[in-house]
Amino acid sequence: MAVQFDVAYSASVTGAGIIAAGPYSCSRGRLSIATMKCSCTSGTPWCNVSPGGTNVPELLDITRRHAERGAIDATANLAGHRIWLFSGLADSVVPMAVMDDLQAYYQHYVRPGNIRYRKDVRAEHAMPTDSFGNKCDKLGSPYISDCDVDGAGELLQWIYGALAPKTGNGATGRFVEFDQAEFLPHPADHGMAATGWLYVPPGCEGAGQGCRLHVAFHGCKQNSALVKEAWVRHAGYNGWADANRIVVLYPQAAALRFRNPNSCWDWFSYDDPDFAVKSGRQMRAVKKMTERLMGNGAPAGRPVAVPNGAVPTSP
Repeated sequence: MAVQFDVAYSASVTGAGIIAAGPYSCSRGRLSIATMKCSCTSGTPWCNVSPGGTNVPELLDITRRHAERGAIDATANLAGHRIWLFSGLADSVVPMAVMDDLQAYYQHYVRPGNIRYRKDVRAEHAMPTDSFGNKCDKLGSPYISDCDVDGAGELLQWIYGALAPKTGNGATGRFVEFDQAEFLPHPADHGMAATGWLYVPPGCEGAGQGCRLHVAFHGCKQNSALVKEAWVRHAGYNGWADANRIVVLYPQAAALRFRNPNSCWDWFSYDDPDFAVKSGRQMRAVKKMTERLMGNGAPAGRPVAVPNGAVPTSP
């Protein structure tokens, strides 16, 4: 979802940090491709992942056609984006070959030197941290692993440049649970949870002038219904947010019986044929969240004002 959001709204985003994912529109809207060529979620016997197997030239053509009809922002915007990629050596769900294709995809658009690709850690399919989670090479809930790697810190520093050291791995700010129905009516019908989360660090309450906004998409099987608040509290972003006045938006996907049992974001058209473009229901919902927070329409990740109560708390 982070790749989709970065490419589709490239005029409003400054970069992306991607942990274990395929190139833009990798699935072509087909579950079989999503689970056998873009990942191995159908199981090892049916996995058909291979070097170049996502067919990057075809995905570039899909991207070009979307941009030409205005369904996504102009790809020229991607040139200056800062992209941080992470692939675990032990990842059995999204093998490194898929991430290598993602690197090749971004290299077509992004300036040389703006891509950082880390693939030197024996990590399973998970968010790497320096202090919380499973053993690094273990696969399992909450899909956050203690790998002695501060994934959130590394990606934030790569995207935004020099940052003050994090205050720790706790959180001194405020967590706000908000109603996602304001941004997508009947969210449960479209693979989104009733509520999402916002983390507001000290100094970003009220006017909050000069605070940045970062969107942190969870992975499959990682929403609050399945891992409670593990992603929101322990993915590694909040300590950096405290030290650097970064508001963190944690939108929440949800399960759809049969179509999306693992609470993934829609990257394979389980809800919407326009899943990968700006008009996609989930895509537009998250964009509306950022617009509500930004107020003045400034690009995400750049200094902005965060009004008090910018996103309403749920009952």
